[in-house]
Amino acid sequence: MPEMAGTLAEAARRLAAAAASGSASAPMDAVAAAVEVTRRADDLLRRAVDTARAAGRTWQEIGDVLGTTRQAAFQRFGRPADPRTGVPMAANALPEAADLAVSLLADLAAGDWEAARRDFDATMRDAIGTDRLASVWAQVVGTVGAYERMGRPVVHQAGDHTVVDVVLFFEAGEMNGKVAYSRDGKVAGLFITPPGKAP
Repeated sequence: MPEMAGTLAEAARRLAAAAASGSASAPMDAVAAAVEVTRRADDLLRRAVDTARAAGRTWQEIGDVLGTTRQAAFQRFGRPADPRTGVPMAANALPEAADLAVSLLADLAAGDWEAARRDFDATMRDAIGTDRLASVWAQVVGTVGAYERMGRPVVHQAGDHTVVDVVLFFEAGEMNGKVAYSRDGKVAGLFITPPGKAP
């Protein structure tokens, strides 16, 4: 891990230099450097979690350090194998699931109900029309205030579905957004729940 820490430090140095530069390209240089810092930090965190697990640390202990539940820690960093095939379940995850979920949740926040339903499978389209979707979002806003931003999506496999969890930040609290995708990229489930509450 020392070599990874060195590359992270170098990426952070480039970020600081780009942010301090007065050139016209400085803002985009800073964005590129920040992406690199985030990627390197994520790699370092994953390796640290792998090392902790190899040393016998529990998912509860890791979740406590991360400020999350043991289940959320496992979903983000665990590498379960499909008991039917022995293949790592992450290998079956829909590659573009995180981007699709972020787009869907952004459409919800913008009040574009039809766009939010764009990738719903037939069952979801039949069960959740635009009026119902608008009503649910209104209930969320009535509970925690105006939408402000979303956190980083976390993708994990749940059986045959790829699930994306995203923390949604509102003016008076947080909610958890969860979008489940079938293998063909259709939305098979959508939940907005209070933190720590399973759908």
